[in-house]
Amino acid sequence: QVPLVESGGGLMQVGGSLRLSCSRTDNMPVMGWWRQAPGKEREFVAAIRSTGDTYYGAPAKGRFTIGRDHAKSTLYLHLRSLKPEDTAVYYCAGGPGSDILTTLAAYAYWGQGTQVTVSS
Repeated sequence: QVPLVESGGGLMQVGGSLRLSCSRTDNMPVMGWWRQAPGKEREFVAAIRSTGDTYYGAPAKGRFTIGRDHAKSTLYLHLRSLKPEDTAVYYCAGGPGSDILTTLAAYAYWGQGTQVTVSS
């Protein structure tokens, strides 16, 4: 398995939008996004199965959209209406999908993360 590589993070203003990408997904059954803010545990953001079924954590509902392009082996996360509390390192993860998707155990492969900072 080639390491997952995230991109697209940066410094944003409150209310702004951003798109994160994760390459080398290699058609894994499940792909997800997690985030970790300083001093906090890693938090589930969203996941998508190869079937297209999507799942969202509380921070993402109504504001973030997950998608994947199988032909490009790329996973995306569109972030909208950004808030300062969205500031975190965002991680791409992939796995077989045999565990509950909102748990870390469902993901065997992780990227290095990309920093998103939302400034007010």
